[in-house]
Amino acid sequence: MTAGILLVLMGLASSQIIGDNAMQSIEVTPTIEIVEIPSEFSVFRQVGCDKYVNVFGVHIFASPTTTEDKLLHAAGVLAQYLDNDEDGVPDNTRVLSQLVSRSVFIIMPGTEAEMAGLEMDIVDEAGYRFGQDLYGEETKPDFLIDGKINASDGSYYDGALEEILHPITQHGYANAYPEVFGEVRGSTLAKCMDAARGGYFEQVPKGGPKSGYPAEAWYHYTDETCDYGCMVTEYIYWALTSILGTQDFPGRHEALEIEWELNTRELVRTGDTAVYELLTDPQYRFPTQAPDGNYKPSAFPVTVVPIIPIKDED
Repeated sequence: MTAGILLVLMGLASSQIIGDNAMQSIEVTPTIEIVEIPSEFSVFRQVGCDKYVNVFGVHIFASPTTTEDKLLHAAGVLAQYLDNDEDGVPDNTRVLSQLVSRSVFIIMPGTEAEMAGLEMDIVDEAGYRFGQDLYGEETKPDFLIDGKINASDGSYYDGALEEILHPITQHGYANAYPEVFGEVRGSTLAKCMDAARGGYFEQVPKGGPKSGYPAEAWYHYTDETCDYGCMVTEYIYWALTSILGTQDFPGRHEALEIEWELNTRELVRTGDTAVYELLTDPQYRFPTQAPDGNYKPSAFPVTVVPIIPIKDED
């Protein structure tokens, strides 16, 4: 499976900041509502978006070709990744603080072709640098309903489960716990990945029996445009969603085996013990239930999320 483009685009929504120029915190609630794009995000109107949802301070923008049901589904998936027990309080404010401080956003054009035609340079020039694309055409609200996977074949999958997770791990966990989840050689997660690939490789290796990788590898991603950090992003996606069970359905193992072999919770537990223990360690508050997009918080409290200084990450 090929992930969407990991855009590196971003800024801070000053109208949401509490206090003076110190920009110390914002208040967020679990409310999900589609609204017109606020004036402070007018640059997203310029690139063709017309709908907006704020999820715990993380922004989702959608174009007219993305239907409201798919936008709400994406917002629900994001909310469930961040508030998995659905008590209305983000599970890990340390991670959320990293996302909000970078004004992380998701942009939802209808198709990949539409995304290619958007003038994202002006978004970059406006200061928005940490974003992720998710296409309406790959968003499948019917994939997981009431805990049951509905897939016509091994290739059918809800892209929201992947693309929304990417910025959470890449910009959230990697920065909240750099020594553990940093997307650089030597972090705990990167060491797990190196073991899963049969060694340390800055680039896709050649000559091995598994897409160029050694015989002992169970993760063998071959996208030449994906650097080491990107490979870590993909690895944690495969591992976590397999643990959550969304890769476990008829035909899926065969569809994924060219890239990822451990598509069930049990296979990860027994085949990649280190990453299983890492992603199920309760201190990091990863989700334990697969998001289905049907987010129903039991309460609507206000949560204060710290705003932290962000160094230039270009």
